[in-house]
Amino acid sequence: MLDPKFIAANPDEVRAAAKKKHIKFDVDAFIALDEKRRALQGEVDSIRAEKNAVNEKMKTIKGEEREQIITEMRKKGEEEKAAGEKLQRIELEWKHLLLTAPGLISPESPEGKDDKENVEMYKVGEIPEFKFALKDHMALGKDLDIVDMERGVKVAGSRNYFLKGDGALLELAIMQFTIHKLVAKGFTPFLPPLLVNIEAMIGTSYFPGGEEQAYAVGVKRPSEEHIESDEKYLIGTSEVSVASYHGGEILQESELPKLYAGYSNCFRREAGTYGKDTHGLYRIHQFQKVEQVAICKNDMEESGRIHKLLLQNAEEVLQDLKLPYRVVAVCSGDMGQGQYYKNDIETWMPSRNSYGETHSCSTFLDFQSRRLNIRYKDKDGKIQFAHTLNNTCIASPRILIPILEIYQNEDGSVTVPEVLRPWMGGKTKIEKC
Repeated sequence: MLDPKFIAANPDEVRAAAKKKHIKFDVDAFIALDEKRRALQGEVDSIRAEKNAVNEKMKTIKGEEREQIITEMRKKGEEEKAAGEKLQRIELEWKHLLLTAPGLISPESPEGKDDKENVEMYKVGEIPEFKFALKDHMALGKDLDIVDMERGVKVAGSRNYFLKGDGALLELAIMQFTIHKLVAKGFTPFLPPLLVNIEAMIGTSYFPGGEEQAYAVGVKRPSEEHIESDEKYLIGTSEVSVASYHGGEILQESELPKLYAGYSNCFRREAGTYGKDTHGLYRIHQFQKVEQVAICKNDMEESGRIHKLLLQNAEEVLQDLKLPYRVVAVCSGDMGQGQYYKNDIETWMPSRNSYGETHSCSTFLDFQSRRLNIRYKDKDGKIQFAHTLNNTCIASPRILIPILEIYQNEDGSVTVPEVLRPWMGGKTKIEKC
């Protein structure tokens, strides 16, 4: 969320961000509404101040004058109620509009319409060459009996799957390897709630605007008549829970940065993506992820340093797995509402004959912390909004695509990456039973 004062003082900068991110936000309408809200607040405050002054005076007044003042105060009370109700309506409209305002964009972010205009920064690793006919990850998964999409669909509908046997063990090995790597770097591991309230979704800027991608539990949708009492949402990333962990708190600068690693199941409806990337494990409804979340002081240099740290951690995991990848600078049109700067990591996937997105690293500045009300007291005793950042360190089963395909052997087996073998009981290969 932007500071309302910033919007009023820098309307052209906000307009430019909205245009580049392809977000509809009427800056002039917001400024006019903000002025109206402040005027109404002044009116309500003035009436209350007058009533308070008269209440003090009433202590020494008796008789007819007292009755006359009481009558006048009743009228003032009615005026206060009417103005207060009007202010409440204006504030609801004002808050909703403010929540749709775009965050600013780093000058380092390329301008573009969608992910096709993201800019490659560098590549790491050599693309492998094979001297035998390759199988894609789904053929390997079926032959080795480690992925069962058909029964996943039978049990839970489209884009659902079972990982079983060595497939399940391989994913658990990847997660364990990654989270222990982060712990060794000073990150605190989290197993966060998978169900959150609407405040967490709004606070991390997934709402408003992303409601169609979230699974709602006991929440009334527009087409429904009945509503349960739960009103919770399944998270699409542990960022939602972990970033909300310090919501409403004031931290000390000496505590920062907070470096957290959230391990969770994640759920996304993938609304509007039917027919896109539907084959196999690339775009599914449930996945598992280790997410890095950082809270740091309100300092551009510090944010930049943490961003590089989170990106480096994810790259190191891919390097340890010996998977070729590239890093791209995400363009303005492919960025989320609150993202200031964003890199994607794309890992080579032989069956796609291209790089596929496996990680996203985002800097939000104080966009999320203003919504979540995460602040800290700096060394001078001043209260500041913190900066927040996040980055996927690993996400599965998507990461299984390059692992299975790149590590496959001519005999149909799959070699277990060396760094994962300790987490799989020393197993070196996944073979047909």
